[in-house]
Amino acid sequence: MEPQFEIRALHTETTVTVYQAYPPEIGLPTARDGRFPTLWRRGRMTWIKPSFLWMMYRCGWGAKEGQQTVLAVEISREGFEWALARACLSHYAAGVHADREDWQRQLRRAPTRVQWDPERDPQLRPLPYRSLQLGLAGEAAHRYADEWIVSVAEVTPLAREVHAAVRDGDLDAARQLLPVERPYPVPEGLLDRLCPSGG
Repeated sequence: MEPQFEIRALHTETTVTVYQAYPPEIGLPTARDGRFPTLWRRGRMTWIKPSFLWMMYRCGWGAKEGQQTVLAVEISREGFEWALARACLSHYAAGVHADREDWQRQLRRAPTRVQWDPERDPQLRPLPYRSLQLGLAGEAAHRYADEWIVSVAEVTPLAREVHAAVRDGDLDAARQLLPVERPYPVPEGLLDRLCPSGG
């Protein structure tokens, strides 16, 4: 049985892959150049997702307006863990925060936010365990754009190929195409403040 709150991701000894979807005018130059264009605004919160299928759910397999270009962004594990260490839950959780005021104080100070949403199967149905979303703002967004990125690849064709297999009812073929997302070796204690259950 999968743990309720666990980061699963495509990762190496030094990197972790996260997904985002953008309109072509942002996504295509990012994939081409390996960095965000000037059109990408560092002042906005940006959400990164280690789950390919959760990204597919969010962007409708790359069909939603403004999310037609799906990117796999390989970032340093050092940067990813910096973000987790400075994150606050995006909502109040009684088992984690002393009270709502305590949560609001943490939220105002934190450059990163964590949200857990139901993980998805290849048909994009919710699963009984959660998938991480990590929101980056301020210093975190700048570090993400300017320091953490190792490589960027457009995976819109992969999204379409997986979607076609799902539509054809060939779920085995769809699963074989998916990135291999394994439990991420989070340093001990790093998620203690970031799980709504308190652990």
